[in-house]
Amino acid sequence: MPRFNKRGPRGLGPMTGRGLGPCGDGLAQRRSFFGRRKMTENEKKEVLKEEVKMLEEELEIVKKELADLEK
Repeated sequence: MPRFNKRGPRGLGPMTGRGLGPCGDGLAQRRSFFGRRKMTENEKKEVLKEEVKMLEEELEIVKKELADLEK
């Protein structure tokens, strides 16, 4: 919760982010879920692609916010 306003990182509400903060019990919880069973190469690729997509979306949000502040 970047602004601690209970709206989540994109303003969509709690539990809508990447799970890095205390609400999602950190990234360790998500990664430990995947570590409980053997993942196939395709599953691993899909998980990593989804993570890349989320990081790119987060980067765009940060870039937009920075551009707004620089105006």
